[in-house]
Amino acid sequence: MRLHLPDPAATETLAVALADTVDRPAIVHLHGDLGAGKSTLARAWLRALGVAGTIRSPTYTLVERYRLPGGGEALHLDLYRIGGGGELEYLALDDAADALWLVEWPERGGAALPPADLRLDLSMDGTGRRAELVAGHVRGQAWLERLAKIPRLQDFTDS
Repeated sequence: MRLHLPDPAATETLAVALADTVDRPAIVHLHGDLGAGKSTLARAWLRALGVAGTIRSPTYTLVERYRLPGGGEALHLDLYRIGGGGELEYLALDDAADALWLVEWPERGGAALPPADLRLDLSMDGTGRRAELVAGHVRGQAWLERLAKIPRLQDFTDS
């Protein structure tokens, strides 16, 4: 699925659609250059899931954990500053198997990360963003099928 997100409101629309259709547990790998909108999307997604209060960037802490209303947990990871997958063992992620994982810079975690249900590539596109969503396997494909049925996303579909 390819989308053109012309403004921050469109990015928020995508985040709400992702929140509405996620089937936890889920692993999402967020790819894109610095400034592509990974953190903005993750923050909007967490808000759409009902996280209240401050949503901190995991740039320096590497991982931020959020309890979700109605149960469950979401993890927001930013692996930009790690040297390799071996450093993930220090983040105490073993107890997060049933969570939603939003992972920025997943390539730095390598094989130490669980495989993605959904890969989301963000890039600059004029004054907006381009988002490409790719299924990692069958669960991700089912998720993309749910997303494709959401009318408000069809305005952003890149044919």
